[in-house]
Amino acid sequence: GAFTELLYKEGYDVSACDLYPELFYLKEVECKKADLTAELPYSSGTFDIIIAVEVMEHIHDHQIIFQEASRILKSNGILLFSTPNILSLKSRIRFMFSGFFYAFKPLDHNKNDGLQHLSSLTVDQYIKLGVNRGFSNYDFSIDKQQTTSRIWLFLVPFIWLYCRLKKIDYSIHNRYEYLTGRILFACFRK
Repeated sequence: GAFTELLYKEGYDVSACDLYPELFYLKEVECKKADLTAELPYSSGTFDIIIAVEVMEHIHDHQIIFQEASRILKSNGILLFSTPNILSLKSRIRFMFSGFFYAFKPLDHNKNDGLQHLSSLTVDQYIKLGVNRGFSNYDFSIDKQQTTSRIWLFLVPFIWLYCRLKKIDYSIHNRYEYLTGRILFACFRK
């Protein structure tokens, strides 16, 4: 509830939901139980903005969350979310050597608590989900550049050459901020 508390103290009308509302500690704001793989506990057209901080990597079926966000947002509403940036050079190198992207690790198959990082999607995949659920505008940014990604920038000409040879649009996933950023921020407008 730290981000909820910040918004509340700034005077915003805030609602909160979580898979584990009992872990939410801000008594001024009700936190409803919500499973992001099912219908959310809100009426259609309720919100101007939905913010999901570090949530997307915890769910498998992103179609449901985009569908529900579209349903509960007002016209011109905004869906904002953050997620680990798997497009960074650091993440790509980590995947090449370990098979796991940045911020991901082997799953504990005996746990089903919703806390593990299950899903790693690219910008292109998020755009497809958003467009299919009625979001018309979208933008992506990062929180900060990582030195651990910038040291791999010498690979950029090879990435460009590979994309050119394979006829893959280099610009989709290889913007400088994607290659160097730590956290990916997405903004979708309904």
